[in-house]
Amino acid sequence: MATDLEDVLAVAAAWRAEGRGVALATVVSTWGSSPRPVGSQLVVDDQGAMLGSVSGGCIEGAVVLEAREAITDGKSRTLDFGVTNEQAWEVGLACGGKVQVYVERID
Repeated sequence: MATDLEDVLAVAAAWRAEGRGVALATVVSTWGSSPRPVGSQLVVDDQGAMLGSVSGGCIEGAVVLEAREAITDGKSRTLDFGVTNEQAWEVGLACGGKVQVYVERID
């Protein structure tokens, strides 16, 4: 399911207006094979509801957990997932890659 950026941001605003705790995760950089491009976003509320995607599923669970932590502690964080260029070749992962996701609480 493709979700555009406007939908994610509109939902984030609506959830905040309802009084929910909300965090936004954004893909800020990629290297190699990446399921979602830079700029892809995922919004998460304090109950775990979400909309959008930053990974197509492979790292989404970890991002949701970090987003809920960001809602609680108010601290933004940058998450790194994947393997380095050297590691990708060492283990034979031609499709290996890296995704960096920035997570922030929306106030």
